[in-house]
Amino acid sequence: EFEVDRARQMVEELMPDIKQCMTVVAEQRVDIKTATRDIAERELALRTQKDALLALRNDLGGSGDHFVYSNISYSRSDVEHDLTQRFERFKVAEAALKRDRQILAAYRDKLYANESTLEGMLTQRQELEVQLAQLEARVEQVQAAETVSNLEIDNSNLSGAKELIRDLNRQLDVREALLDAEGRFPGLIPVKTADELSGVTAEVDLYFGNGLQPTVAEVDPAA
Repeated sequence: EFEVDRARQMVEELMPDIKQCMTVVAEQRVDIKTATRDIAERELALRTQKDALLALRNDLGGSGDHFVYSNISYSRSDVEHDLTQRFERFKVAEAALKRDRQILAAYRDKLYANESTLEGMLTQRQELEVQLAQLEARVEQVQAAETVSNLEIDNSNLSGAKELIRDLNRQLDVREALLDAEGRFPGLIPVKTADELSGVTAEVDLYFGNGLQPTVAEVDPAA
């Protein structure tokens, strides 16, 4: 029983590690969610910058020397300079975004691995708890069996009870034998004879011989 308690304590000591793993997984999920949202916003910004780059490129493909944007006129050289800066910045931002996508993918792989580890830890802990419950049931069953097997009947009391019952049966046998010798038979159906009956019914039955028809000599001629 002590060892079972010690095993349960060892299983309970797994909880700090499980909780730490759960905390790591939760933090990684939040970080990945934030990074995914940030990358989506940057992708949208890059698409906007790409559209602007292509618009400037199309304008420079023409023969004009001045271009108007938001009611402001720019020379060809100004537009070419702006296009050059935009393109360099776009390539830097695109490279950074590609790198961050790769980092996010690595974070997701790590998260999947940690989630798998956490799931395995939880499953193993549940299995251990089931095994402990089964073990405790077996211990209780064995203890109950040992308790029953260790019970001892007092042979002196047992022998005394048997002897007393024999003596009581013998005494009853003797009393019944005495009653039989005296002509009294206990336990039989109590049938009364005619002389034991009383009242007018007894007299009638006695007069007519217990219901028999009277003989001629017994009949009163005056009747």
